[in-house]
Amino acid sequence: MKLRPPTGRRLTNLAVSLWAGASALLGILILFWILSVVLARGLGALNLAFFTQLPTPPGISGGGLANAIAGTLALTAVATLIAVPMGLMAGIYLAEFSEDSKASDFSRFSTNVLMGMPSIIVGIFAYTLVVVPLGRFSGYAGALALAILMLPVITRTTEDMLRLVPNTLRESALALGAPRWKVTLGIVFRAAKSGLITGILLAVARVSGETAPLLFTALNSPYWFSSLGEPTPNLTVTIYNYAMSPYPDWQQKAWGASLLITAGVLIMTILARFFLREKKFE
Repeated sequence: MKLRPPTGRRLTNLAVSLWAGASALLGILILFWILSVVLARGLGALNLAFFTQLPTPPGISGGGLANAIAGTLALTAVATLIAVPMGLMAGIYLAEFSEDSKASDFSRFSTNVLMGMPSIIVGIFAYTLVVVPLGRFSGYAGALALAILMLPVITRTTEDMLRLVPNTLRESALALGAPRWKVTLGIVFRAAKSGLITGILLAVARVSGETAPLLFTALNSPYWFSSLGEPTPNLTVTIYNYAMSPYPDWQQKAWGASLLITAGVLIMTILARFFLREKKFE
């Protein structure tokens, strides 16, 4: 057999390597460009009033976005309380008890489809399910929409992390007479806790910047909210409204809110990477 000269393969390898490196560098440059613009334009809006005062009327400078910050935290917290238990239980079923049944295959397929579902479709679904029957926008509808977006991320991450736990660990616990549910929650969960925390943080980061679902559900409000049963202020819809306004002060606050969300997502992503790096199975 006649061997081909390695020159062509080396040139192809070099071209692909240069292309991959240039693409990675371009992505990094775009990321730092976005971060630098948001930081430069939004830093000037961050002050004590931004975190403690209500928005001012149109055309009047001053005030802050304290209600939107509190509303975003409340919506994210309720969505997390809804999605985390359901996502963890679904991941446990797929990883520990499904045994490659048709139901598990359908569940995985549904999870994958839901992960790629446009958020605006989820917002319309929550609008039809909650807002229309109740006859009003509410924070609960917004939290439901965010929870639906979080659910497949937590489910998929939970299944993947539990499957990384060696079977010998399960078999050892079962051999000692521990019931299956106790082995899963007490042994397997503890071994995979770093990966599970990573999945939850990634899910929270996934919904932190969502605007379209909240436009159909929580809407917005310039006032403090007493419960999530009413239109609830939030940062993302506020950014949309303020950025589209003709008032420079509102536009400045939109940049400040953008910086706040970007910093939050960045911190959660770094924490997720930290927990994932610490995840090791012997």
